[in-house]
Amino acid sequence: MSESSASALQLGRPSRQPAVHPENLSLDASCFSSPPVNFLQELPSYRSIARRRTTVHSRDKQSGTLLKSTDSYSSQLEDRIAENLSSQSLRNYALNISEKRRLRDIQETQMKYLSEWDQWKRYSSKSWKRFLEKAREMTTHLELWREDIRSIEGKFGTGIQSYFSFLRFLVLLNLVIFLIIFMLVLLPILLTKYKITNSSFVLIPFKGTDIQCTVYPVSSSGLIYFYSYIIDLLSGTGFLEETSLFYGHYTIDGVKFQNFTYDLPLAYLISTIAYLALSLLWIVKRSVEGFKINLIRSEEHFQSYCNKIFAGWDFCITNRSMADLKHSSLRYELRADLEEERIRQKIAERTSEETIRIYSLRLFLNCIVLAVLGACFYAIYVATVFSQEHMKKEIDKMVFGENLLILYLPSIVITLANFITPMIFAKIIRYEDYSPGFEIRLTILRCVFMRLATICVLVFTLGSKITSCDDDTCDLCGYNQKLYPCWETQVGQEMYKLMIFDFIIILAVTLFVDFPRKLLVTYCSSWKLIQCWGQQEFAIPDNVLGIVYGQTICWIGAFFSPLLPAIATLKFIIIFYVKEWSLLYTCRPSPRPFRASNSNFFFLLVLLIGLCLAIIPLTISISRIPSSKACGPFTNFNTTWEVIPKTVSTFPSSLQSFIHGVTSEAFAVPFFIIICLIMFYFIALAGAHKRVVIQLREQLSLESRDKRYLIQKLTEAQRDTRN
Repeated sequence: MSESSASALQLGRPSRQPAVHPENLSLDASCFSSPPVNFLQELPSYRSIARRRTTVHSRDKQSGTLLKSTDSYSSQLEDRIAENLSSQSLRNYALNISEKRRLRDIQETQMKYLSEWDQWKRYSSKSWKRFLEKAREMTTHLELWREDIRSIEGKFGTGIQSYFSFLRFLVLLNLVIFLIIFMLVLLPILLTKYKITNSSFVLIPFKGTDIQCTVYPVSSSGLIYFYSYIIDLLSGTGFLEETSLFYGHYTIDGVKFQNFTYDLPLAYLISTIAYLALSLLWIVKRSVEGFKINLIRSEEHFQSYCNKIFAGWDFCITNRSMADLKHSSLRYELRADLEEERIRQKIAERTSEETIRIYSLRLFLNCIVLAVLGACFYAIYVATVFSQEHMKKEIDKMVFGENLLILYLPSIVITLANFITPMIFAKIIRYEDYSPGFEIRLTILRCVFMRLATICVLVFTLGSKITSCDDDTCDLCGYNQKLYPCWETQVGQEMYKLMIFDFIIILAVTLFVDFPRKLLVTYCSSWKLIQCWGQQEFAIPDNVLGIVYGQTICWIGAFFSPLLPAIATLKFIIIFYVKEWSLLYTCRPSPRPFRASNSNFFFLLVLLIGLCLAIIPLTISISRIPSSKACGPFTNFNTTWEVIPKTVSTFPSSLQSFIHGVTSEAFAVPFFIIICLIMFYFIALAGAHKRVVIQLREQLSLESRDKRYLIQKLTEAQRDTRN
């Protein structure tokens, strides 16, 4: 672009200033009397390339492209566009309307010289593209909560809008997970149970199993207190334990239709693998888009400062108060950048003694963080053990509150830990002398680990209680059959209680804390205590951690409670409206800004961490812990995973040989080597792309210097012309 500007300057000068004498110019006459290329050689970009040419001869051709004329470039561009008109739309090219019309005329002219078959292909391709565009437009109108989210985006910006979009994504994800489980597990049972199809249940008798392991005591159906129904509804015991909500209800080996037998244990396991794989692929696909945007925006500090000044405004904002909030958030970002620059200078000026002191302090504070985490995990372990040992008492020996407290004791301890530890982490991080941005990220990561690890601690504590016992029951059945006759159902009940209690806490905090706080701030603002307390902030990271915590519970519990995704879907739908109402009427947006691109990538990264932590206990439960012999579809298998080898053994011998070969070490080692080579190739390709991006940034910088140089020369020429 700079060279074309220079050539235009040279070509236009004689016609604009014919009476100017060369002796009146202070500018070097050689710049105008010599050919234009000599003048271009004075540009900073050409000098930089010339210096580079002397050191690296392989870039001669690449540097010479800077001196090509604009006419040849435009002609090449026109030829290239004309060649690709059949495959791409004109909308993909950054051209003005007149150029697009001219190219459209060229396209119509070319169509006349094509055969009928080629013309039909062109027209059908255009029609198909138009159909896809119309279909996309129609699907945008069918999006869930489209108007609500657009209204939130207009009033509060893209940062808060990204939270509600993330919540909508979780609703759709849980709905799809429920449909997978319903189609593979529930639908065949319902069709047989209600005689919709001509089918029957298949029950295989126990083989080699002690009768003591098959005992599953059912709750007594006598005189029941009224509040026991409330306890059953909140804890998943009693009448809910015998429904299709939990694992123990599916004590069926298959469903026999007219022409085939439906293997329910295999379908149950495949549904679990399917929803985990679907969640992983869906999250990775969405996170890659955000990662690309973050990679593009990984600019230098000066570029970051310029982007905040010239391109930091959110044009989706239409509300005056939100505009003022956006102004304050931009000021906060600039202050944070200045503070980070001050921290960098302070780190650069640090002496060896100061470096040793700050690292020793950070080591000590991280030990305190680990101690806090260890104390929380131990409290969860003790609460879980106490709850499991005392929850088997008869209900008439306890009062209503005592029984409910024992049932919900692990959930209460986990909620208290999730409430207290972020405040402790926020106090500790102040003494670690980090930059403001890193402080936020480190605190959030610690809270993420705390919230998600508490669920894993609960699950592993239950696993240790299930596989350990004082008598010979573990040797006989493989697990503690006396305390856990159907341990999968009881793990599902714990996940059910965690989800219900988390939902109750969210509603209670919104209705009984945030709303009264809003009333006090509105009508009692003259009190100094109320002024210090202030209005509740709608903190995006805290709300995101809350729904990721609930989603992790759903992933773990869906195997033990197949209808838990449906409950999670209803829960997130209600949370959407509760949070929207809270944002509009009881809370104020946080002054700390969150960009939509950064927020989406951060949300999905935290969700991906939660999925990975959910896969670990599920994998151990499926492959290591013996399945219950008294309930569930895997009563005739030692572990849940044994259904896969049994199914493979029914395949033809050739297919069995192929599967054994694919899963053997002889295939795994070459496959791993090929994957490593592909990974190294993409790493090298990414490095090459990164170098190209650096070169393009350098070229943009040189073009700006060229423009400055040309403007300076033009200004000098005009000034000397006046003289």
